[in-house]
Amino acid sequence: MTVRVKPVRWQGSDEAIRAVQVAFDVEEAVLEAVRTAAFEQHVSTSDQIRQVLGLATTSKPKRPRLTVSLNAADYEFLAAKYGLAPDDRLAIKERATRDLIAFASGGKKGTGTGKPGRK
Repeated sequence: MTVRVKPVRWQGSDEAIRAVQVAFDVEEAVLEAVRTAAFEQHVSTSDQIRQVLGLATTSKPKRPRLTVSLNAADYEFLAAKYGLAPDDRLAIKERATRDLIAFASGGKKGTGTGKPGRK
């Protein structure tokens, strides 16, 4: 068996690869308290949990971003909404970003029903 040497740029990821994500099953009140504290301190919920547990957190500034998982049907819906081709995912992302910015500025209070599924 041949052992391959990892490229130098990958060697720093060894510790992250060994990390294990832990999920805590807690009451809604605990979940809300952690999320609220994280929001108020401008940290991720993960960093807030680490602070509560007395664990170290990284001080590196993180790119502020929001994430959502989109499936093929979501891209179809958004493409129709924006008048774009479903495979033009970059343009769809740009238009969705504008909608989020408009939402944050108070220009638009959301277009969904607040429930799973579509209007």
